[in-house]
Amino acid sequence: MFENGDLKSKFHSCMPLFIALGDEVRLGIVEALSIASFPNQKGMNVNEITKKTHLSRPAVSHHLKILKDAGMVDSRQEGTANYYYLTIEQSTRQLMDFGRMLQHILLYQAGIPQSQAQPPAADKSNPPQQADGPSNLQQI
Repeated sequence: MFENGDLKSKFHSCMPLFIALGDEVRLGIVEALSIASFPNQKGMNVNEITKKTHLSRPAVSHHLKILKDAGMVDSRQEGTANYYYLTIEQSTRQLMDFGRMLQHILLYQAGIPQSQAQPPAADKSNPPQQADGPSNLQQI
């Protein structure tokens, strides 16, 4: 069984993600970046995000910093421009781990045997490959 501190630790490790995803403006930026991540596009610079979201450059930069600090966005430099793109694999894994732990605890408290409650956990030795294009959204 999990210790109370384990759940607290998992929750605290997810807090930056909750904060990053808890703002409608940042969700709009994530949406714009997700559209820009499909074939033949390599992310967006601040000017492009500004046009899509109708925010000021400083506001976009502020929100990108929060998303980057949460591990949801990264950037690469091309000439003088920084291009931002989504990096959600680790974030997704963190949230799923927290959800599984919470589910296990709630089922235990309800007296439901774990074997009856959920299918076996995914095989971590063979993680799913990242796909290109729209099918990537279906995997999440």
